[in-house]
Amino acid sequence: MRRVIFWISAGLLAWAQVGYGLALGLLRRVVRQSWSPAAADAALPTVSLIVAAHAERDVIAAKVANALALDYPRDKLEVVVACDGSTDGTPEAARAAGADVVLDLPRGGKVAAQDAAVRRSSADIVAFSDANALWEPDALRALVAPFADDPKIGYVCGRVTFVNPDGGTNQEGVYWRYEMFLRARESDLASVTAGNGAIYATRRDAYVEVDPVMGHDLKFPFTLVRDGWRCVEQPLARATERMVPDVEGEAARKRRMMSHAWAIVLHGGLLDPRGWPGKYTMMIASHRWLRYFGPALHVLALLTAPRALRRAQLLLLVAAFAPVRARPFLLGKYYILTQGSIALGLFDHLREGTAAGWDPPEGTR
Repeated sequence: MRRVIFWISAGLLAWAQVGYGLALGLLRRVVRQSWSPAAADAALPTVSLIVAAHAERDVIAAKVANALALDYPRDKLEVVVACDGSTDGTPEAARAAGADVVLDLPRGGKVAAQDAAVRRSSADIVAFSDANALWEPDALRALVAPFADDPKIGYVCGRVTFVNPDGGTNQEGVYWRYEMFLRARESDLASVTAGNGAIYATRRDAYVEVDPVMGHDLKFPFTLVRDGWRCVEQPLARATERMVPDVEGEAARKRRMMSHAWAIVLHGGLLDPRGWPGKYTMMIASHRWLRYFGPALHVLALLTAPRALRRAQLLLLVAAFAPVRARPFLLGKYYILTQGSIALGLFDHLREGTAAGWDPPEGTR
């Protein structure tokens, strides 16, 4: 029985981390889906670009300037900054920078601020971005292109590149490149299983208000698929965002994120496959269920492994924390700390719940 448990655990981990990506690579369509931005301004929809901001005085002016500089008809673009209980001067800085609408809201969390901004808007498309994410000039044209191509597309996420200008130890960029590989193929075959907060948009009539502790990145795609919409990635819509410099800081950020993710897993419908096509359920199981239960699978694989394999696992665990800055060691440390953050996020959620509010991670502004 120990051997059976070990091989099942190890096999599920191997499928989640490697096998699923290989399978998607084999199943993808020969020609990737892509949507060319509309050339004529008259064909473009109206857009409200919403930036939820808490304590973002240092970056909000640059973000508003970046939004206003987008290659998009000015009369069809509304820049909305929804300030979530900011007392550091963020609302004043956003107004001075030229934002069309600045909402000075009581502290309620990012999702509540986004909901308030959507209620205030009347545009055809509501787009969202983080305060520290900078879009390429043609990103908005590219982001809205899929909506014109297919009336069943309700959600579009762009592609974000994480940068680490200070040259720290964080390996998030490596992980994110693999995540983009998976997301592109999920989009080709059905719908993405998650998005990102740096650059995404929904049709106004597809937007749903969710529990304020449940972020859009994970909650929106599977919820909209259940409602009959398709959720896709547009690789031509690009943004850059600064990552946490060091791997320890990234682990702390992921721990906070996973507290929100576990609220979605346990209470938000992620474990309920009703309403999803079979192909999409397989994607959710492979990319989401197995990822979040990965720490438990690792523990089972360690406790039930044959003696030689258990020693090998422990040796790798110790080696990952050696004081060496070589890439293999940093990747090992990043992986182990990430698995730990998933488990610690669950611990935090079960012990004290998850608050709706958030603070900008240190080093990302």
